[in-house]
Amino acid sequence: MIKIYHNPRCRKSREGLAYLENLNVDFEIVDYLNDPLSTDEIRDILDKLGMEPFLLVRTQEDYYKKELKGKDISDQDWIKILSENPKLIQRPIVVKEHKAILAQPPENIDKLL
Repeated sequence: MIKIYHNPRCRKSREGLAYLENLNVDFEIVDYLNDPLSTDEIRDILDKLGMEPFLLVRTQEDYYKKELKGKDISDQDWIKILSENPKLIQRPIVVKEHKAILAQPPENIDKLL
C-alpha cells in the first residue's frame, strides 16, 4: 500500500496528491499535522528515504528560523523536534513498502512504481 504524508494547506503536497490520484493507484492519505508522527515513525520514514533528519526539516518555517537555526542539534533531537513540530517536516512524502521519496516534484513518485 502506498501512503502519502500530506498537508492539505501546502501547494506542493496538493500537487503530489493530485499526481497520485491521476495514476489510479490505491493509496492512503496520512494527515500528519492532525495526527503527529511518533519518533519511531519518523525514524522509519528517514530509513526509507535514506536521509539524515536535518534534510527533512523545512528551514523556511518561522519556528526553525527563530528557535533552531544555527544550533548544534543531534539526529536524535531532530527526530524528536520533527515529531513535536510536524509543520517542520518536508512534504509530501510518499512511501511504498521499503522505500520512500520526497515528492518534489510530484513526478518523483514514479520512482516508487
